[in-house]
Amino acid sequence: MTTALIYLLVLLLVAAVVYLIAVFVFGRGEELAPLPPGSSPTRLPVDRIAGTDARAVRFQQALRGYRMSEVDWVISRLADEVDQLRAELENTGQQSREDAHHG
Repeated sequence: MTTALIYLLVLLLVAAVVYLIAVFVFGRGEELAPLPPGSSPTRLPVDRIAGTDARAVRFQQALRGYRMSEVDWVISRLADEVDQLRAELENTGQQSREDAHHG
């Protein structure tokens, strides 16, 4: 009977030590304060974001974060769209200038 009690106490002590180490390493699950509006932990230009800027964005990895392959896929699609829209805008602007020059 005493041996079982000693095993139980040792088991509880080991569980407590493992729990304290886990709390120290991973935290107790507190949520971080929200970032101020308009701020981000990632880096992007203030204005005129190009597709290359979107492709260069990297997010911090977290234990329970997003799948990086999905994030990369979305960023790639958005970057392609930005590049396409910028090219269309530039072509439209050149055509307008040419029409004004010939007109």
